[in-house]
Amino acid sequence: MARSPLAEAVAEAARETGDTLARSRQPRIAEVREQLDAVVQWATVNAVPNGAESRVARPPALATEYVELLRSALLERLASAPEVDGCDLVRVLGRLEEVAKAWKETDTGRFVSRLTGTHSADAVVAVAHDIRSPLTSILILVDSLRRGQYGPGDPARDRQLGIIYGAAQGLATLAADLIDTARGDRLTIGPAAAFSVIEAMSCVGQILQPVSEARAIPLRLFPPAADGRIGHPAALQRVLLNLASNALRCTEDGFVAIAAVEVAPTRIEFSVTDTGPGIPDDVLQSLFEGFQSERATVRFSRAGLGLSIVRILLAAMGTVLQVESTPGHGARFFFELELPHAR
Repeated sequence: MARSPLAEAVAEAARETGDTLARSRQPRIAEVREQLDAVVQWATVNAVPNGAESRVARPPALATEYVELLRSALLERLASAPEVDGCDLVRVLGRLEEVAKAWKETDTGRFVSRLTGTHSADAVVAVAHDIRSPLTSILILVDSLRRGQYGPGDPARDRQLGIIYGAAQGLATLAADLIDTARGDRLTIGPAAAFSVIEAMSCVGQILQPVSEARAIPLRLFPPAADGRIGHPAALQRVLLNLASNALRCTEDGFVAIAAVEVAPTRIEFSVTDTGPGIPDDVLQSLFEGFQSERATVRFSRAGLGLSIVRILLAAMGTVLQVESTPGHGARFFFELELPHAR
């Protein structure tokens, strides 16, 4: 028996939804197409010999985002199908809503709903804490092994430990960035205090030393001529750590340098320079626009959390991050801070 215009529109919308997901490289596209077919069967009225409706007792489950794609595709198709009965359409849309509701009641649906609902920040923070806790233990253990605490060292082993340390340190930083991004109200710099710029830069160098050694990329520090300033050392360290770790990750030959140069008696320009491949012009133009370019992920994480943290901290300190790069000749990230001398 031929399908009604509405049933045909739902089926076509489901095929279009499947094609859209396939173009977006949905990894389980075959399974999703089967789910869409089940939704079409359930959401539309199918005549059987005895005239009853053929429908299962419970609606099939389909991810909410896929239901939204299906609904949008259906409404677009109905624009050219004026013969569709309004009551039938309302019934079908209601059944699609039941499909989405059924997915939210599955284990996966409940988990995703928690991540995207009103308590999503708490859920993200909990997951990040679960990731960061074992990574902290790994960092402590690897550092102890590298220092020869449990026996004499070996150059090959120490290099491998350096690689492990660098990977764990990167993941720990990502977890911290995730926590602070989810809890934006906690990303504050507090009151200014007297501190040593040289000490702050040295701390960053010590943290990244294992990564530098493992990659055989020297990390050079160029502190300012005059030390002892008033500012926000923790925020400054985090900014420099993030920029320098990114620079080390993308540099294959040469070096990475962290420099602090006095441009005025109370003003210092901080910079992180590398001899890596540089940043292509098209990526450079969109670097601060939410990482819409896939190519930007070569230097920063896909989520762009690290760069967001850097910009938030610098804004809180009254400055902005700038970048200059020539493809094939490295990149330089820099910013200026007003840092009065400590008395």
